[in-house]
Amino acid sequence: MPEQAPERAKVAVLISGSGTNMAALLYASRAPDCPYEIVLVASNNPDAGGLALAAAEGVATFALPHKGMARADHDAAMDAAIRASGAQYVALAGYMRILTPEFVSGWEGRMVNIHPSLLPKYTGLHTHDRALAAGDSHGGCTVHLVTAELDEGPMLGQTAVAILPGDTADSLAARVLIAEHQLYSRCLSALVARGNDPVWLLERVRELALALPEVEERPSHGSPGWRVGGKYFAHFNDQHHGTPHIALLAKTSGADELDGLVESQPHAYFRPAYYGAAGWVGVILNQPDVDWDGVAQWLARSWRSVAPKKLTALMDAADAF
Repeated sequence: MPEQAPERAKVAVLISGSGTNMAALLYASRAPDCPYEIVLVASNNPDAGGLALAAAEGVATFALPHKGMARADHDAAMDAAIRASGAQYVALAGYMRILTPEFVSGWEGRMVNIHPSLLPKYTGLHTHDRALAAGDSHGGCTVHLVTAELDEGPMLGQTAVAILPGDTADSLAARVLIAEHQLYSRCLSALVARGNDPVWLLERVRELALALPEVEERPSHGSPGWRVGGKYFAHFNDQHHGTPHIALLAKTSGADELDGLVESQPHAYFRPAYYGAAGWVGVILNQPDVDWDGVAQWLARSWRSVAPKKLTALMDAADAF
């Protein structure tokens, strides 16, 4: 029986105009190996040309004029439409609205933007004019995660574009746009696929584990593990023993809690081979919308269950109040 292809990540794209970057993302998604699909194109401008293109290509659309609406109310309505579409990620593609911190925080780590400069140079508008005025040898574009600070989120990729003698802002912008169309789909693909990348998932778990007091990393049966006071409190499981899961293995209070977790939330937990008999639970990481705060809590709880009293005494005292 052929192996089933992984489910593609669902993406909503926000536009305000012609939507050329949206179109580039959409047509890239038609490749059989693309890890995402466009499920909604939404706009604050009902006359945006990209809406007609999306509709013609069979993609759902949503438009809501922002004039006369409070910014928070408009963002809330856009957010509701995005979530109703089932989107797991949001891509801004020429969306000419500054988003409220509440909207941004709701999509933390899952909303991307493309900006026509080599950030951190030239945030905001008129990027090509500013690159020409500065005498730069290259302009370019940057894909980044969206944060509340304008154009300052973590960068996912850049492409430099040479500035030619006699270039104007328009001629430079036209070449940068070609680069944007290629860069955006590559970066979005990498972002949505990393949830199934054991290297990326391991780095996230490692960062959280090593942030705890007096932790050392040491392999256990060929897999990464973390110890405190000479005792293991966490292991990294990469599809071991025939399971499809990439997971954090952490200690529960015992068999009853383990059974309850696996039975009530089989999408989030499983009983790991060998470790399960001792009350360890597998916290599934290769799934959409992983709760990394929850992963950090499992690590902290498991650490505390084996850490020496000298390390936990202050925490115990704090809990008493």
